[in-house]
Amino acid sequence: MSEILLQSREGDIVTLTINRPEKLNAMTKPLWGELGDAMVALSEQEDVRCIILRGAGEKAFSPGNDISEFETQRSNKAQATEYGHFMHQTVKKIKSCRHPVVAQIHGICVGGGMEIAALADIRICGASSRFGAPIKNLGLVMAYDEMEPIASLIGSSKALELLLEGRIIDAQEALRIGLVSRVVPDEQVAGEALATAQRIASGAPLVARWHKQFARRLKDATPLTDKEREECFDCFDTEDFRIGYKSFLAKQPPKFVGR
Repeated sequence: MSEILLQSREGDIVTLTINRPEKLNAMTKPLWGELGDAMVALSEQEDVRCIILRGAGEKAFSPGNDISEFETQRSNKAQATEYGHFMHQTVKKIKSCRHPVVAQIHGICVGGGMEIAALADIRICGASSRFGAPIKNLGLVMAYDEMEPIASLIGSSKALELLLEGRIIDAQEALRIGLVSRVVPDEQVAGEALATAQRIASGAPLVARWHKQFARRLKDATPLTDKEREECFDCFDTEDFRIGYKSFLAKQPPKFVGR
């Protein structure tokens, strides 16, 4: 892990921090690569139960891609295609992470930053946070892989509204349209994100992974197979199920083991 992406751990909760505060945590190609690699590595770790994703400091989650890269790495279609495919691999890696992901959003969360946040399972922001994608002012389009998670959250009509107008919206409007899960006072964002992660981590980890898998599958219009429907009952053969119901009957908090 380099200085541009920090990783810390508290028990079974891992925090990834986009660490370019001098640039409001703007994304670069190396940073996209490191973020994707980190998500893959964490997804493979059985002892991780939740990932918090945030930007350094409290001014910004991320404003999206660093504009200074455009002249050297995205100045024409050939360069942009290569860069876009690279970036979209990270989008897919975040999207396919097995563990629950909580976005801890301070301040500015626009463009590519909003795209990253939309990939999280739960998004918690401060009252002063701002969202949008004013890329029309750069003469750019939002690619399918980038638009999909946003449109999935707020619908294509609202996504188009943001893209066509280029308007920056406040936290309350973001909550109203479903772009964020929860708005808290700015000084409570970190505490609420951690408390959320702790609530997630206290549950059965296999169940959390199944729920993520099922939610993704339900977005697919193809009919569920009999095998997929039967998988919903696999949890009854897990040790965590036995721990869970026995702890409930004993009126004790369960201590799940992930098996």
